[in-house]
Amino acid sequence: MEIGEKIQELRRKKGLTQEELAEILYVSRTAVSKWESGRGIPGIESLKAISKYFSVSIDELLSGEEILEAADKDFRQRENHLKDIVFGLLDCSMIMFLFLPFFGEKGGEIIKEVSLLSLSGIPGYIRILYFIIVFGIILSGILILAFQNSERGFWIKNRHFVSLALSAAGTVCFMMTLQPYAAFFCFVFLAIKAVMLIKRL
Repeated sequence: MEIGEKIQELRRKKGLTQEELAEILYVSRTAVSKWESGRGIPGIESLKAISKYFSVSIDELLSGEEILEAADKDFRQRENHLKDIVFGLLDCSMIMFLFLPFFGEKGGEIIKEVSLLSLSGIPGYIRILYFIIVFGIILSGILILAFQNSERGFWIKNRHFVSLALSAAGTVCFMMTLQPYAAFFCFVFLAIKAVMLIKRL
C-alpha cells in the first residue's frame, strides 16, 4: 500500500475530512489531497506530525524508497527557504539606495554623491527609471519573503528568476547612465543570486 492510501485510510478511520486533517497538521488541504492521490509525499516534519497524531511509526507509513524521496523533498524545501531569505533580504536592502549616497550628481566643477531621494541633476525620465528599478526590486524582495510557504502560481515558480532579472536590469541601467557605485552594489547582489541559482542546477 502506498503512503497516500495509508494516510487516506488513517484519516477515514478517525472520521476526518481532508480539511480537518490539514488543520491538525498545519498544512493546506491541497497538500493532503496531493498526498492521498499519490501526486506528492509529505516532508519530514509532516511525516513526524502524521506519525504522532495517528500513533504509527514512520516505517509503517513509508517504504525505503519513499523515505529517501521524503528526505530529498525536505532538503529541497530547506534549500528553497534559504534562497528565499537571501533573495528577499538582498532585494529589500535596496531601500538603502533611497537614503545613502550611491548616486553621482554634478555640482559645478565637482561631482557630489547623493541619495536617490536627493538626486536632481539628471533628466526626469532617468530619475523615474531609477525609482521604478529600485522600487521594483524592493517589491520583489517583499513578495519573496511574504509568500515563502505558498505552493502555486507563476510568482512562486519564477520568483528567483524575476529577482535576478530585476537586479540585472538595475546593473545595466546604472552602468549605462554612469552611476558606478549603484551599478557595483547591484552587480554584487546579482552575482550572489546567480551563484545560488547555479548551485541549484
